[in-house]
Amino acid sequence: MQITPGPLLAQIQTPEDLKKFPKEKLVQICEELRHFIVDNVSVYGGHFGASLGVVELTVALHYVLNTPQDQLVWDVGHQAYGHKILTGRRERFHTNRVYGGLSGFPKRKESEYDTFGVGHSSTSISAALGMAMASKYKGTDIQHVAVIGDGSMTGGMAFEAMNHAGVSGTNLLIILNDNCMSIDPNVGALKDYLTDITTSHTYNKVKDEVWNILGKLSKFGSSAQEIISKVEGAVKSAVLKQSNLFESLNLRYFGPVDGHDVDHLVEILKDMRDIPGPKILHCVTVKGKGYGPAESGNKTTWHAPGTFDKVTGEIFKKVPTTPQAPKYQDVFGHTLVELAEKDPRIMGVTPAMPSGSSMNIMMKAMPDRAFDVGIAEQHAVTFSAGMATQGLVPFCNIYSSFMQRAYDQVIHDVCLQNLPVVFCLDRAGFAGADGPTHHGAYDIAYFRCVPNLVVAAPMNEEELRNMMFTGSTYGGPFSIRYPRGNGVMPEWKTPLREIPVGQGRIIREGEDIAILTLGHMGNYAMEACASLVKEGLNPAHYDMRFVKPLDSDLLHEVFSKFKKIVTVEDGCLMGGFGSAVLEWMMDHGYQAQVKRLGIPDDIIEHGEQIELHRECGFDPDGIAATVRSLAEHVHVS
Repeated sequence: MQITPGPLLAQIQTPEDLKKFPKEKLVQICEELRHFIVDNVSVYGGHFGASLGVVELTVALHYVLNTPQDQLVWDVGHQAYGHKILTGRRERFHTNRVYGGLSGFPKRKESEYDTFGVGHSSTSISAALGMAMASKYKGTDIQHVAVIGDGSMTGGMAFEAMNHAGVSGTNLLIILNDNCMSIDPNVGALKDYLTDITTSHTYNKVKDEVWNILGKLSKFGSSAQEIISKVEGAVKSAVLKQSNLFESLNLRYFGPVDGHDVDHLVEILKDMRDIPGPKILHCVTVKGKGYGPAESGNKTTWHAPGTFDKVTGEIFKKVPTTPQAPKYQDVFGHTLVELAEKDPRIMGVTPAMPSGSSMNIMMKAMPDRAFDVGIAEQHAVTFSAGMATQGLVPFCNIYSSFMQRAYDQVIHDVCLQNLPVVFCLDRAGFAGADGPTHHGAYDIAYFRCVPNLVVAAPMNEEELRNMMFTGSTYGGPFSIRYPRGNGVMPEWKTPLREIPVGQGRIIREGEDIAILTLGHMGNYAMEACASLVKEGLNPAHYDMRFVKPLDSDLLHEVFSKFKKIVTVEDGCLMGGFGSAVLEWMMDHGYQAQVKRLGIPDDIIEHGEQIELHRECGFDPDGIAATVRSLAEHVHVS
């Protein structure tokens, strides 16, 4: 079902259509765009508050810029729904984040207006600067704009890019979308700094006067421009020392301005188009703007609320008729508190995902022992390493996909020093509708090659609890990966016990064919075995639990008994768990037919997790089909 747009929005397929309207119509267009986003997300779900907060900014940018020739880069992309709707994708917007439909993030192969593929934070300034430098080199005169939130600005990469931009001499405009939020409320000194700017009455009064002068630069000669520039800098230094943060990086700072005044934004952007060099425009916005429940309610909840009643704001939640298994992340959160209550050495660390990882449970129960360090995965890992040198045991909780950003720190700062940091990798495997930028496809491969690091994956909630307990006492680097979503045990709070590191377990005895699984995929194998037994087949099933170290005793048993083996993992096949089993087989002189199931050497797009598992052939039916195929070639003596 497609949502009907308003009368003006219905006439806009591209930014060129938008430009045909007089400026006086922009307020109505913004209103219709906002309603269209609300109507769609309320029915189909998706990211919500971020896109509502930049409706006016989006309209103004496409009204003033000559996109797609001018380069517009959105940081992360949660806020780019309006951008997609105005750039030829309105009629397909109902397929957003659906299997085979539009991506939830800007994507280069989806549209020429998506100049850079995004999904992780803090990349926009670097990308836009690279584009601007290429334009400078080629002598082309186009605009380059990076739209970055105050949450993403906490990432170190953003500061690295600004440091370079200030000496680049490029035509780069950084727009700081300041709403005091990322997914959870922002933390750290930068948040306080931006708040000081936006609440300084003295500065804002003088700033308005200076802006009025700067807006008329085109009417004066170069000497007047030079004088005004000096006056501007003197005023900023005199009334607001904080402005020196950006200006000390040689970025001309303008703002703060009302990010919801589309008319003013249009005039500002036109003026800034004529100001040479790298510069930053500070826009103050409200996440969820224009939709009461999102604007005044819990901003974290309304970041991606799922489906809801657009009239009442009631978020629809399925009411289970039977006891449900909890989310793995919640088992992590509650178990961490349980462990910390017994062990004063245990600390919690997360980079800006306290609610997404359930670290907020410990932050509430033990605020002096759990830390949200902002969008700074590298810092999170080395910060954890620092605590570990002092006898503490940090649980560093990072999404698998985001852990890629801190790989050097894992190797250099934790594993080379053999420090007791427990890495808990949430969203391992397919992340679902968030797509390839968020899939946790690679952690098995990139972790199992690192010395000193244990690599484990629980099959269920009980195993997750026991692995966390084991990791807390292990005394060295220890990683645990688990998927997004629910487990399989409604009665999950089982007594804690240590698991011998590197020890797998037999789930099912069998004949002819053995299935070796790692992590949650073991539950798929159990389901497959149940159906295969009804067909007269009798496969064995082993839950390996650890990919490093592998259980050599168990593998000797498997390869001595079976000549046909299936490995199953929700990670990349290149270098993953199946590869580890093959390496072990060759190193120990065994010969067997091994069929590996997992994520192929390809980019897998977005969709429900089970849809993506089915696409890659390791859903229960896919596992069963593979066993059947091998069974057809089993020689009966």
